[in-house]
Amino acid sequence: MNTMKKLTSLLLFLVLSVLSLQAQQAKYVFYFIGDGMGTNQVLGTEMYLSELKGEIGVTPLLFAQFPYAAMASTFSATNGVTDSAAAGTALATGHKTKNGSVGVTKDQTEVSSVAVWAKENGYRVGVSTSVTVDHATPASFYAHQGDRGSSYQIGLDLIKAGFDFYAGSDFDDPTNFRASRREGKTYDNLYDLTQKAGYTLARGYKDYQKKAKKAEKMILFQTEEASAIDRASIPYAIDRKKGDMTLAEITRAGINFLSKDASKGFFLMVEGGKIDWAGHANDAATTFQEVLDFDEAIKVAYEFYEQHPDETLIVVTADHETGGLVLGNGAYALNLQALKAQKVSEGNYTAVLKELRKKHKNQVSWETIQASLKEYFGFWDTIQLRKGQEEQLKAVYEKSFGAEAANMERNLYQQNEPLAGAAKRILNQIALVSWASGSHSAGYVPVYAIGAGAEKFVGQIDNTEIPVKIAEAAGFER
Repeated sequence: MNTMKKLTSLLLFLVLSVLSLQAQQAKYVFYFIGDGMGTNQVLGTEMYLSELKGEIGVTPLLFAQFPYAAMASTFSATNGVTDSAAAGTALATGHKTKNGSVGVTKDQTEVSSVAVWAKENGYRVGVSTSVTVDHATPASFYAHQGDRGSSYQIGLDLIKAGFDFYAGSDFDDPTNFRASRREGKTYDNLYDLTQKAGYTLARGYKDYQKKAKKAEKMILFQTEEASAIDRASIPYAIDRKKGDMTLAEITRAGINFLSKDASKGFFLMVEGGKIDWAGHANDAATTFQEVLDFDEAIKVAYEFYEQHPDETLIVVTADHETGGLVLGNGAYALNLQALKAQKVSEGNYTAVLKELRKKHKNQVSWETIQASLKEYFGFWDTIQLRKGQEEQLKAVYEKSFGAEAANMERNLYQQNEPLAGAAKRILNQIALVSWASGSHSAGYVPVYAIGAGAEKFVGQIDNTEIPVKIAEAAGFER
């Protein structure tokens, strides 16, 4: 009798243990990657928010308040400073690779990602971004290419992976234009190929809402009009106009679509891709607005978490830091609130200057330029310039708007008017921030987590550990 009682107690203990383990597993997984978002991008945004309230300190972003946090190293298999392809591959697959490769190891062996593990375990899967869907970070979750620039082949890999939901600004090279021009032949375009593979293409969030109910698989891009202006990305938050698609809308669409089958869990990766672009441009005001916008997308996921707290895991991290952002440039002070005066990104101010050139047939007066700088950067209004700063702006104006043709300033993703670059740099100086370079750095990136399995994300870790920990939290077999 005592033996029977012991066996019954043991069986009950085992059943309860299994049920407890199942309850702790993440049925819904959100993986947010802020491209280029180092610790100072996060801290700077929080200190900026406090300065706007007249305070010195931090006003925490939502994701920075998650109960578990870690610091991750980011070096690649071949470089102390990683690129987005190698870092994306580490975050997606748990494997280091050489800079420039996606979804393969250093020796070009294909490796599967946590998104694939989720799909193989019966989860619905989405991969999304604010830049092209075939860019390095999203591509790392479904593609296997030695060269991140093989956009068309990455697009074919997207179809082959067969995930349920993809979103971004557009395809980078839907017709394989570069190869077709070189080889003198025509390739099937990716829009037709995705349709044949069963995907419904929605153009903009409103179009998504119309088509989502009947769609079996979905690709969400910005409107054709927006892609005609810039297919490479959705607009920066600081430049956003009514009707522009947002990362929060992309996240909301992803949740909505992946939740269509309530019997399945889901995995959704969301990349805030343009934090990195603003970092390459050394544009502090635009960087902080992108981090704030990234937080808005995470709030959408957090709303879902609040409805399913025992079954949802949210992990937020970055692939690397961009720009070597420094908060303070010598004085024991910051003046981040000055960045509020900037109304557009450096790139969009370049567009403003181009319109002035066109309107005035390249005979733009200094007074007209002053009025423009006042409107878009607050100079001579909310932002007072020192004599040397005003002289610097005028010298750049005279050189770039004079008889001599303007030499555009280049960063990784854009070419900008010299005056736009000068205005941005002066405002950075006034805000007391500086940048080490226009490229990536090897600094630690933050990791934040909340929900089922979030306790795994603590301490000092490597980026390759993150997808493995996600898989453990969700109980994925690999």
